[in-house]
Amino acid sequence: MTTRLQNFVNGKFVDAASGRFSDVVDPTTGEVYAQAPVSGQEDVDAAYAAATAAFETWGQTTPGERAALLLKVADAIEARADEINEAECRNTGKPRARMAEDETPVAADHFRFFAGAARTLEGPTAGEFLADHTSVIRHEPIGVIGQVTPWNYPMMMAVWKIAPALAAGNTIVLKPSDTTPVSTLKMAEILGEVLPAGVFNVVTGDRETGSLVVGHPSASMVAITGSVGAGMAVARTAADDVKRVHLELGGKAPVVIFEDVKDIKAVAEAVAGAGLYNAGQDCTAACRVLVQESIHDEFAAALAEAAAATKLGGLDVEDAYFGPLNNANQLTRVEGFFQRLPEHAKVLTGGARVGDKGFFFAPTVVDGLKQDDEMVQDEIFGPVMTVQTFTDEADALAKANGVRYGLSGSVWTSDHGRAMRMSKRLDFGVVWVNTHIPFVSEMPHGGFKHSGYGKDLSVFGLHDYTRVKHVMHYIGE
Repeated sequence: MTTRLQNFVNGKFVDAASGRFSDVVDPTTGEVYAQAPVSGQEDVDAAYAAATAAFETWGQTTPGERAALLLKVADAIEARADEINEAECRNTGKPRARMAEDETPVAADHFRFFAGAARTLEGPTAGEFLADHTSVIRHEPIGVIGQVTPWNYPMMMAVWKIAPALAAGNTIVLKPSDTTPVSTLKMAEILGEVLPAGVFNVVTGDRETGSLVVGHPSASMVAITGSVGAGMAVARTAADDVKRVHLELGGKAPVVIFEDVKDIKAVAEAVAGAGLYNAGQDCTAACRVLVQESIHDEFAAALAEAAAATKLGGLDVEDAYFGPLNNANQLTRVEGFFQRLPEHAKVLTGGARVGDKGFFFAPTVVDGLKQDDEMVQDEIFGPVMTVQTFTDEADALAKANGVRYGLSGSVWTSDHGRAMRMSKRLDFGVVWVNTHIPFVSEMPHGGFKHSGYGKDLSVFGLHDYTRVKHVMHYIGE
């Protein structure tokens, strides 16, 4: 039986005025199990009207008042974790254990962090910087925020956008990916039980719906997690109205393995885990492995062994490490890289679809690639890790930085000085040393170059959703 979903506007679930729907597919089976509204101009207008009206009061609340409600949201996420997990896993094919262990508890923690950060927002102190005048800096909410979230982590990427925006006193109109609206609407249900009506609104739909959300005149800022192409389109649209823009875009993370690592097998297993997590559908995935020449053969063999041993499975496989690709288009995209594979490349393991039901792709390692190959330069967004070699630090840096992306990367070495030199010169917003992919609420995440700008998480993320005002008082007699 197919479920009909609804938008969430002004504190209630409502049918879209457009009357149009799109199919929502279970990626483990390829079968339709729900339909979501394809929202049009009237639907987007209604959501922005609700958010604009709600901002008049929500924007005036104290940090303490907002924090108290965000803490209630965190408690509700934990209390209803099973519902969230089921919604997300059915919609994405993620293993339930991964969701229950790695995402839902972290989502609650993000809300708790921003509840605290809202009450401790710091800035320059008041003072007399001109004789007979006292200056004060105010951090104010921006207004109504238009947000667009992706299909790889629909619940978590929504939380990354929602929590800091609400903590800063803004209201929201959010458009989730057309293939994964279900967990976002579940979050809307939870938020709607805690927040005043209109503070958080969700409209589902296609690219045209997203364009309407981004280009709406009521939006004072737009924030997106998505592809480089989508980010460029958002920036162009926002420029016409001089909107603030927050872009978290693609990545092509280098994983630089030096010959002095102590345990090649252990490092290979860790890298495989970071490259295959969520079927590699992660902008920070350990997808581009650079190995010092002297240990290449041993490391590549160990990486292929670790990848081949990684369990793939649907929702019925309890100990699966990762599930299917999210949708049929993404499966076609990943397969396309292998149809165009250059002759000098060698597939060490995987490289093909698994089964004929759902969108599963085997854990894959490809060796022998050159710097200008498309597998090295373009985001694959699948369970695929490429391997290249380097000679020394300079060569490693040149190859690591030699892509248009600048989101994240890692360095693996026993030499502390080398780790410091490399982390300084790697042109990426996040650099890990002897690990890859952990995130914490307290530390920022965001990239350089074509990976966008702005920070998620941390107090930097909170600052991105505020505007700074200088107020000067004349205090002379």
